[in-house]
Formats: sequence, C-alpha cells, structure tokens
Amino acid sequence: MVGSQIAHLMLGAALLAATGATTPQFAGQWTFNPAQSRNVGMMAGMKIHTTVVQSAAELTVDDASDFNGQKDTQHTVYDLTGKPVSNTPIMGGTATTRSRWDESRLVTEWESPGSIAGTTVKRVETRYLSSDGKVMYVESSRKGQDPMVMVFARDQ
Repeated sequence: MVGSQIAHLMLGAALLAATGATTPQFAGQWTFNPAQSRNVGMMAGMKIHTTVVQSAAELTVDDASDFNGQKDTQHTVYDLTGKPVSNTPIMGGTATTRSRWDESRLVTEWESPGSIAGTTVKRVETRYLSSDGKVMYVESSRKGQDPMVMVFARDQ
C-alpha cells in the first residue's frame, strides 16, 4: 500500500514537472509579418517590432510601431497569476485585463469603456507559439466579429 502511494506521488510530481515544462516562452524580439496575418485591415501597412519579457508571474510586451512615418510605442503588462491589470489599449483609454493559461495559450480578457457612454467593450486576446517557437500568433476577437490574427516572426 505504501509503495503504491509513493508511486502515485512520484507520478503526480512528474506530471506537474512536465506541465511546467510546457509553459511557452514568449520572451524575445519579434517582428510583425502582415503578409501572414489575417483580418488586420489598415494595420497591414504597419511596421511593428515587439519585445517580450517573461517571468513566472508576469509577461510584458513593448511594441514600437511605425505607420506612414508616425511612430508610437505601447507597453502592456499581463499578470500570469490572473490578477486584474490596468492597461492602455492601442486606441487609447484604459482597459482592465485578466490573463490565464489555457494549456499552452495565454488568454487575456480585455474590458474597456465603449465609445457610447455607459457601454463596455470586451475582447479576448489569445497569444500562442508555433510548434518550433519561431512564430507568435496574437488572435484578438470580439463577439460576433471575425478574429484578427497578428503574426510575428522571432528575430534571430
């Protein structure tokens, strides 16, 4: 009986270790690839260079963009423990974000005031990597609309 309990504990520990090993590593430098992206509209003309820093509890994304000579930067913080964070969406204003892992995908719910007083805009952002880790996908969807999928290539 004791031997079987120890075996179960060891199996459980091995499964936990294996699960932790599958946490995707987004950290690095990335370049937006509009030709591979979908439903990005005018953003297809943007140049975006992204820096991602990742720890066990937090992921930060710094975007440096250039659209027709107009340069902009954006800093976004994702709390990987699920705590709400205040972030500034690309269109301005303030949003509350909550992130969680769904297997190897980072799912973030964005909630911000709508353009009509008293309304709220909700969207879901899902960030994931290709199997070789060289491509990062950032899928953004709103209820009733086709998702936008931004594709980024890892810089060498």
